Amino acid sequence: MLQDSRLGGGRAPDIFEGSPRAVTSLKVRNNPLAPADEQRRVLADLAVAGAANDQADFAADLVAHAVDFDRLPLEYFQINLGKLCNMSCRHCHVDAGPDRTDAMMNRATVDACLAALDKTSAHTVDITGGAPELNPNFRYLVAQAVARGKQVIDRCNLTVLLLPKYADLPKWLAERGVELVCSLPHYRQRNTDAQRGAGTYARSIEALRRLNAVGYGKGDPQRRLTLMANPAGAFLAGDQAQLERDWRAGLLREHGLTFDRLIALNNMPISRYLEWLLQSGNLEAYMRRLVSAFNPAAAAGVMCRNTLSVGWDGGLYDCDFNQMLEIRLDGQIADFDPAAFISQRILTDRHCYGCTAGAGSSCGGATA
Repeated sequence: MLQDSRLGGGRAPDIFEGSPRAVTSLKVRNNPLAPADEQRRVLADLAVAGAANDQADFAADLVAHAVDFDRLPLEYFQINLGKLCNMSCRHCHVDAGPDRTDAMMNRATVDACLAALDKTSAHTVDITGGAPELNPNFRYLVAQAVARGKQVIDRCNLTVLLLPKYADLPKWLAERGVELVCSLPHYRQRNTDAQRGAGTYARSIEALRRLNAVGYGKGDPQRRLTLMANPAGAFLAGDQAQLERDWRAGLLREHGLTFDRLIALNNMPISRYLEWLLQSGNLEAYMRRLVSAFNPAAAAGVMCRNTLSVGWDGGLYDCDFNQMLEIRLDGQIADFDPAAFISQRILTDRHCYGCTAGAGSSCGGATA
């Protein structure tokens, strides 16, 4: 659906020179895992037992634990603006990177999202990517959502804010009351750089300084700064409250930085994180860990129950993870029908254990 020839493939724009990590995407490498159906097959073939069956079946486990998994009224309208990113992190479930100029939402699809938004009761527009800020329509979308009285979340990788073209973005977002949800795997350098590339930590700290300087992370609900932590390895996210205390104390002590809250997410066994699990020999053990830690209370609070996720091409999904695995709902955003959407069952597969393990893991952090 690309209509902007400047984003139609080929070499990435020069703004990506000096990116923290020179790693190409699965797609560009023609990796066997690049197709979503191959990722689903790899997960399906694992010999992992669940609570309800000899072979783990997420839907069956929901039934076995009598989990209410019906849709709730729509609250979050999540829009993935594309897979272009200035980074290529090893855990990325999107397979995003500087080479992903092939998947970018155009203005017509953004306008279709806004028209669909107007038909819903959603109070929050959750903008993600890739690095969503790199989409030429990012500021237009933010401004239009704010004008509609919606709370806007920008899922930011922090380092994008250091690119010269985006130097004014912290102030611009602050003036519009946009919440920033920023990835910082650890408050120390080693774990962050191990997951996201050498030099990422230093750049992230500088970006946080710039956000603090314009009022983010100071307790102002209109300038809310949320950090997102996920494990740098094949294990589950730790206790969210304890992680927040650790991150808060460490960043203040080492750098004089503050933030408003921290959310913890499990890594999802798809895309480049799936590749790493296979290469490191951790896939089966990690999947067993997710399945054995299935928590019915966490399952009841996952994001797919009150969220619509829209793909860069206008496809409709239950969540961003289903989107990357191409587990698509009926319809397109251009012909969005709220009644038809709410009547469709939530689609699940084995990767869904990632959101229901332990304390749970959703776009808003722990769910139980």
